[in-house]
Amino acid sequence: MSTAPVALVTGAARGQGAAIVARLHADGFQVVAGDVRVDELRTSTADYGDGVIAMALDVTSEEQWAAAVAAAVDRFGTLTTLVNNAGVLHRAALADETAAGFEGSWRVNCLGPFLGIRAALAALTAADGASIVNTCSTSAVRPFPHHAAYGSSKWALRGLTQATAVELAPSGIRVNAVFPGPVATPMLDDRTQDRLAAHGRLGTPAEIADAVAFLVSAQASFVTGAELVVDGGQILKIG
Repeated sequence: MSTAPVALVTGAARGQGAAIVARLHADGFQVVAGDVRVDELRTSTADYGDGVIAMALDVTSEEQWAAAVAAAVDRFGTLTTLVNNAGVLHRAALADETAAGFEGSWRVNCLGPFLGIRAALAALTAADGASIVNTCSTSAVRPFPHHAAYGSSKWALRGLTQATAVELAPSGIRVNAVFPGPVATPMLDDRTQDRLAAHGRLGTPAEIADAVAFLVSAQASFVTGAELVVDGGQILKIG
């Protein structure tokens, strides 16, 4: 079995997730890349060879989480790193929001990471230098209008990160979060990207991947419970 670190990355088919897979693979990780967009995922991971496994992963499914963790351990012998990157961006004014829309955001953005942490816990506990990184958002730092569902789900993920960091520290598992600002990914349509770019450039997926790569690396061995904002100063500009 390889002694390389092994990461499970969600939302890996495109955007930030694909960039995280690329960066971790370049850093010597074996990777299980999961996403509901299976065709895109297979295309984006096709050139990595045996070092990356592409798997269908709906983060709201306990069964698919169990299968992804089992695949990592069966194929690579261990699981050292979990990157909860999958998320959905849902906008609606409060008057137009629905129970289904609100709950859907929470299920992917907060319940999903919880299910992943629980599914991976035994494997991470058994690994040396294990770590978890959750992708939060600047919406979990400052409020934005029409973001009640998305923003509150990311605030909840921020709280889950802190609670998990405290509970898992005695087991040697570090838990941190990145807080991306506006990033040029398919999650933001062209009109939104143009509007945001008028106030300063958008980040790139690779810049978020760089932050994640640091947090899961040995260079961050004394870092847990951290909240790393990667937004080009976006939240500093909000009145």
